Amino acid sequence: MLYQFDKNSPSSDWQIVDDVVMGGRSNGEFHLNEEGNGVFEGKVSLENNGGFSSVRHRENFEVQSQKNVRIHLKGNGSNYQFRVKANSSDRHSYISEFPTSGEWEFIEIKLSDMYPAFRGQKLTIPNFDKNQIVELAFLIGNKKAQEFKLEIKSIELV
Repeated sequence: MLYQFDKNSPSSDWQIVDDVVMGGRSNGEFHLNEEGNGVFEGKVSLENNGGFSSVRHRENFEVQSQKNVRIHLKGNGSNYQFRVKANSSDRHSYISEFPTSGEWEFIEIKLSDMYPAFRGQKLTIPNFDKNQIVELAFLIGNKKAQEFKLEIKSIELV
């Protein structure tokens, strides 16, 4: 299990990083709801060349024989990105994009399909092939102004 949300999970484990770091005006929040699920919600703004909001969790996880990440979540019908970093010194992340249906669902992502990118640009290095993960993240940035809400129950290696 990479992360299992419950009513006792410290929401401070997850940090918001919005486009305000580059002058944008998007606004994301993260909190636990009454059911104990993690909730990432807010508004993406395109003002001042903005356009994304993300939430990140840093912790060291070993990847052994597991090949996939399974996320139990409920989105609002928008597309999101799941991101991982293999080393804390890496500037790039490994990314997988996924749609949400508005219902509770399991999203399964092959680690080897996660492609490397930095600031929205794909890099010409191999897809994820590491034996550790040091950061988990969710990002929304669909090149449009929109409200968003992503509710997360669990993230696990399978």
